[in-house]
Amino acid sequence: MPDLTPSEKEEEFFARQEFERKKKLEEDKQRKLAEEEKARARELHHMKCPKCGMDLIEIDYREIKVDKCSACSGVWLDAGELDHVTQLEKSGLDRLFRVFSR
Repeated sequence: MPDLTPSEKEEEFFARQEFERKKKLEEDKQRKLAEEEKARARELHHMKCPKCGMDLIEIDYREIKVDKCSACSGVWLDAGELDHVTQLEKSGLDRLFRVFSR
């Protein structure tokens, strides 16, 4: 390793600090852009049918919020809601399906 003079060590130190500062700024910028993109995507797709893109209508049924498409009649469940549906007794399940039948 070459013997560095104090001024060369200082220059290297400040260059490394400048690099780290710029790297952190770039990471913050990328994180902010990703958050903005996520918010934009949510705004565009929130309560839209994943199949056809039309509006979803939220219907409450026994503490379960079921989303039904206003166009293609697709029925969508959020995370955990399928567990609630599977816990319904057969008669409750039949009533749920009747609510969403065409």
